[in-house]
Order: sequence, then C-alpha cells, then structure tokens
Amino acid sequence: MIDTKALREKVLDLAIRGKLVPQDPNDEPASVLLERIRAEKEQMVKDGKLKAKDIKNDTIIFKGDDNLHYEQFPDGTVKCIEDEIPFELPDGWAWTRIGNIASVRGGKRIPKGMSFSNEKTGHAYIRVTDMKNQTVNTSDLKYIDDEVFSKIKNYIVEKNDLYITIAGTIGAVGEIPDELEGMNLTENAVRVTEIKINKTFLCLMMQSNLVQNQFKYKTYQVAMPKLGLERILTTLIPVCGFKTQENICVSIEQIKQLTNILDCEYGELNNIITILKSKILDLAIKGKLVPQNPDDEPASVLLKRIRAEKEELIKAGKIKRDKKESVIFKGEDNSYYEKIDGEIIDITEEIPFSIPENWCWCRLNTLCTKEIKRGKAPKYSEKSNTLVFAQKCNTKKGSINISLAQHLDENVLKKYPPEFFMKYNDIVINSTGTGTLGRVGIFEKRDDIYGLPLVPDSHITTIRVSELIVAKYIYALLKLKQPYLETAGEGSTNQKELRPDILSNILIPLPPVLEQKQIVDTINSINVKLDDIEHSLS
Repeated sequence: MIDTKALREKVLDLAIRGKLVPQDPNDEPASVLLERIRAEKEQMVKDGKLKAKDIKNDTIIFKGDDNLHYEQFPDGTVKCIEDEIPFELPDGWAWTRIGNIASVRGGKRIPKGMSFSNEKTGHAYIRVTDMKNQTVNTSDLKYIDDEVFSKIKNYIVEKNDLYITIAGTIGAVGEIPDELEGMNLTENAVRVTEIKINKTFLCLMMQSNLVQNQFKYKTYQVAMPKLGLERILTTLIPVCGFKTQENICVSIEQIKQLTNILDCEYGELNNIITILKSKILDLAIKGKLVPQNPDDEPASVLLKRIRAEKEELIKAGKIKRDKKESVIFKGEDNSYYEKIDGEIIDITEEIPFSIPENWCWCRLNTLCTKEIKRGKAPKYSEKSNTLVFAQKCNTKKGSINISLAQHLDENVLKKYPPEFFMKYNDIVINSTGTGTLGRVGIFEKRDDIYGLPLVPDSHITTIRVSELIVAKYIYALLKLKQPYLETAGEGSTNQKELRPDILSNILIPLPPVLEQKQIVDTINSINVKLDDIEHSLS
C-alpha cells in the first residue's frame, strides 16, 4: 500500500522548497511582493485602517553580499539569521515571518457563570473539537445566546481567516467555511487574519513539517502546553510569487483528491478482507467450507468419548461434575431437544441453522475438561517464577502477547490450585470492562522471554476443551461470536461482566474430529493469503 499520509507530507515538503511546480520566470519575485505588502500596510496605518502597533514588529529578511541571510528590524538594526534558515529557496522566492504577511487575533472563552445555549441561535461558538481536516465540522456546533454574544462579540472569525489551535491540540490549521462568518472563536485557538498572500497557500505552508516543528519548538509550558500569539507571528515561512502560489495550491489539491481515492480504495479492501474472514468462519461452522466425508467418525460418537473421558476425570477427583451439562438430540419429529438434569425441553427455536448429518449440536461446557470460570485477583511483584495473564495480554490484533503479562507475588501462590494454571490451547476471553470485553484469544505459543507458568487474573475466563477435539476449531467459532460476546456483558456501564454461564450455554455445531482439523487447516491457509494482502496495504 502507498502510505498516503507520508505522500501528502512529501508533497508539502516539495512545495515549500519550490520543487513541486515549475518556476515561472514571468512571475513577480517574492521580494517585490513582500515590499508591496509592507507599503500597503504602512498606507493602511496612515488611513487609520490599521494600528501602528500592528506593524511595529515587521521585519525584512534578505540575503547579504556574503550570501548569508539577515533580518532587518524596525529600529534599523540588522542580525544574521543564517542558523535559522533550514534550506535554500529557488530564485524568486524569499523567507519571511507570518507576522509580516498576516495578523493573528485570539479567541475568547465564555464568561464565567455563563454557558452554551440549549437552542440553535444565530451565534455559533467554534471549539477546537470542531476543527478537523483543515476546516470546521459544523455537524456538532455549540451555540451562545445574545447575552453571551454581547460579552465576547469582538472575538469573531471571518470567512477569509485561517485558524490555528494553540492549547490542547497544538498547531492544527484550517480554513473558515463561509457560513461561519461572524461566529465566535474559542480561547484555545487563534485566527490568522488580514492575510496578504494566497490564503490557501498560507494554510498549506502552516501544515508543513517545517512550520509544525517551529510551532512545537515555540510551545511553552504553563498549566497546559500553549502556543503564544507572538510566537506564531515570528514563525519563518517561504513565500513565492502569486502565480506560483496558485499553481502550488492547484497541484496539491489534485494530489489530495488522488490520495483520498487511494485511501477509500484501501479502506474498502480492508473491509472486504474482514468480511471475507468472517464469511469463511461462517461457512466453516455450517459445514460448508470443506467436503463432507461419510466415513468420518460421527460427532455423536466423539461426544460419547468426551463424556467417558470426563467421567474418568470425575472419578479421579480432578474435576467436579457439572450439573448443568446437557445432551442435545434430534427427535423423530425432526425437532431438537435438550436433556438436562433429567428434564427434556424443546430447543428447536434456539438452533440457528442446519448442520450436516454427521455433526452434532452441544453446549460449550459439554466439551470442557475444566470448569468455565474466571481467574483470581492477583497480587503483583517485580520478579517471580509465575506470570499473570491479564486483559491487556489478549490484544486487539495478533491474539495473545504473553510479554505483556506481569509477575505474580509468590506469597499468594497457594490461592491457585493446579487446574488454575494455563495450558497450551486454552481459550481466553476478556470478561469484564467496556473496551476489551468479549475479546477472544488462544494460548497456542509462547512469545515471551520467560517461559514461566501462567495464571489468569480475575478479568479473564479460561476455556479448556477436551484433547479429543481440536481446540482451534472452538477458538475459530468463538472468534466468530466475538461481536456477540462484546455486547453480552451485564452490570453497570463502567464494569460490564461476561458471566461464565453465558459462555457455558453457547451452542456449538460440532463436526467429526477429522473435519475439525481440515476446517482449521483451511481457515489458516486462507487467512495467511488474506493477511499477506492486508499487510501489503499497511
């Protein structure tokens, strides 16, 4: 995939260096343009249209006979600024400060004791959160009433202004939409006004790494990072003639449209890949991914062997009998029934789809050789011989990352009986919280440097299925159900809990064991190809 963000940055870098469009020898030199701007501003002061203080800090940057850059200040003093000049410009270009070609005005906070209006009024209040993608998002604007407006009416924006965010988010730049003419501006942003060069060209220049790095360097620390008005005014930018400015703006807009198309296409491809992976899993659990083999041992026989295995474990005292474990069967009337603790109930309406003849329906707990339950609340230490598997180890992408596990305080090891320690092919599900609830992983390999035993913490539910079945098949099925699991939590908004009984009761379409292996191999093979495509897009 083409990195469109890097491409846009490269285009801007070429633009500010005068390398994006051909130089027009007939274009007015920037030095002449800047001289005319100075003369115009001086005349505006004489005419009373501009205050003298607005030009008192204007400077002239020029090249001396020694080929070094100098800056002349209003009092006539001259200083060599060669160490500030980042690169050479083409003939006809010149360096200047933002304050020489524009003014900067601050916004204003809503007066203490006053608040936003509950109704849409004629006075929008533009916040930093509204400033996105080099424009103002008008879909969620806040409004103020006439009384509030009368207090801050001098802090409005005009359609020919640009904005720069100066607090919280530093240096975001954009244009003011025409419909926001006369609206109020937050104190966390400034408006760049009375712009004497092409407004869009200046906006682009201020988005460049050259200017953004100066903004970052000029940001000072108070209660929060803040970019001062005077520091914006002294920011160094390159300027060219008007025709070249226009040509640069046109070229960048054309490139922007192309990169937007690329972004959309890549986004669509990523969505298609996600849908394909989900569809493959969907076909797999319906018995439509690999051919059916009538000679395979039926899943019903496999279930009997699993039940026999569990009876032996119960006799040996290694597991307790699950009184909620059931048997699902198909009656002569083609309806599905479930027998649990001697009671038989019709569950036909629960069965979501048809499965092949040699498959069976069962509950998840039927396949487990360990009780489905959450881990324990741990106590941590800097170093120990045991690790704790936590929510953060079950990553959003790439399944499990054991290197994120923490060390368990060995003084609490006695709280953890042998069955609590995780084994390979254990399936782990995040069972509390909001952002990670329902996330499914499988402990199939070690990617840490410790190789130490693991116990799950109290936010993790561990599912250990019989070795007679393919754990990765159950993992694939639960991964398909992850969107459901993410919403199946109960409890308060801030602490949803995915109860073990919800997991225990999940219906499993169980194929013969040989088909389970085929399904897993086929899923892995297809996913490798899809992952290769996805990686090529990143």
